[in-house]
Amino acid sequence: MNDLLIKNTTAFFKDAFGSSPEKVVLSPGRINIIGEHVDYNDGFVLSAAIDKIICFAFSENHTNTSKIIAIDLDDSFEIDLNDEVKLNDTVWTNYLRGVIHQLKTNKFPLEGFNCVFSSNIPVGSGLSSSAALECGFLFGIKALFSLNIKSIDIALMSQKAEHWVGINCGIMDQFSSVMGLENKVIKIDCKTLDYEYHNANFSEYSLILFDSNVKHSLFLSAYNTRREECDEGIAIIKNYFPEINSFRDCDERHILNLKNRMSANVFKRCHYVVKEIKRVTLACEALDQGNIRRLGQLMFDTHKGLSAEYEVSCAELDYLVDIVKAENTVVGARLMGGGFGGCTINLVKKGEEEALKTKLSKLYFDKFGIELKNYDVKIGNGTSIYNSN
Repeated sequence: MNDLLIKNTTAFFKDAFGSSPEKVVLSPGRINIIGEHVDYNDGFVLSAAIDKIICFAFSENHTNTSKIIAIDLDDSFEIDLNDEVKLNDTVWTNYLRGVIHQLKTNKFPLEGFNCVFSSNIPVGSGLSSSAALECGFLFGIKALFSLNIKSIDIALMSQKAEHWVGINCGIMDQFSSVMGLENKVIKIDCKTLDYEYHNANFSEYSLILFDSNVKHSLFLSAYNTRREECDEGIAIIKNYFPEINSFRDCDERHILNLKNRMSANVFKRCHYVVKEIKRVTLACEALDQGNIRRLGQLMFDTHKGLSAEYEVSCAELDYLVDIVKAENTVVGARLMGGGFGGCTINLVKKGEEEALKTKLSKLYFDKFGIELKNYDVKIGNGTSIYNSN
C-alpha cells in the first residue's frame, strides 16, 4: 500500500515540476495503546507510530517562493518566504504555514522549494494526520537544506506550529510520529519528555481500529471543561497534601480521602486520571512479560473509566466496546483519542479478524444505521527519508 503511494506521489511531482524530487519523506500517523487524557495532566502515554503515512516529495527551486500541492485535496498554495507568515482561510495550509513560521521564528535560513504530498492516513479517525503533516513537512525541509534540527525539536516545533494554528495539543502526537520505531511502543513522560521503548509483541493478536464514523459536537467544549475540572482537582489535592506536585504523585488514597472536598464531577475526573497514569506503567509490565491478556484487560478498564468517570465516550463507542467484550476472540478494546466519536482500538485474535469485522459491521449498522469503518494497523517507524535502493 505504501509502495503505491510513494510511486504515485513521486510521479505526480515529476509531472508537476519536470524533474524527480530530491528528497522523499514518509511521516506516519500514530495510535495510543493506553494513557488517554493524561498527557495534559503530567501523566504517561504508551503510543506508537503506525504503517499509515503521508508521503512528501521535495526539491529546491532556487527562488524565494515555495509551492505546495496537496494531491488528495486537488489543491495547492504558494508562499513568499520573505513575507510575514499569516493564517489563511484555507485551513489545511495553516499547518504548513505554522511550520514555516516556526522555522522563521527560530532564525533558520529558508530558500524556495517545491513540495507535493499524499496520504493513506484516514482523516478524522484520530490517527493524528495533522501531526504527520507538520512533522513530515518540517523533516523534509530540514533534510533538503541540511538544517541542524534534532528529532525531539522537530516534534516540539511541530507542536508549536499546531498551537499557532489554534489547536492547543499535547506533545504525544508529534513525538510519536517522529520518534516511532517498528515493533516498538513508546512510553512518554509528558512532563519531562523522557521516553523509553518497549517491545510491541502482541503475540497471536492483531491491532484493529473500528471507526464509529461519528463525531459529536460536544468534543471541544467538553475537552476544555475536563481540563478545568482536573486543574480544580489538583489544586484541592495540593492544598491538603503539600508534598504533591501533580497527579503522578498521587495514589487512589489521596483522591478517596478528599472525595467530600470535591464536587462529584471533579472527584470522578481525578479518580480516573490517577488510575490511568498507573495503568500505563502496568501496561508496560504486561507487554514486557508477554501478558497480552493482562494488557487487554487494562484497555477494557481504561474504557470503563473514560465512559463512566471521565465521561468522554458516547453510545456508539460504548456499544462497540460492549459487543467485542463478549467475544472470545477479543482480549482488549477501548475508545482511542479525545472521545465523543472516532475509533476504538482492539486486540483481536489472529485469523479471526475478518469474521469480527463482518459481524460487528452488521450489528453496528442495524443498531445505528451508520457504516462502520475498520483499519488494520501495524506499528512502524517514525518520520524518515525514503530511499528507493
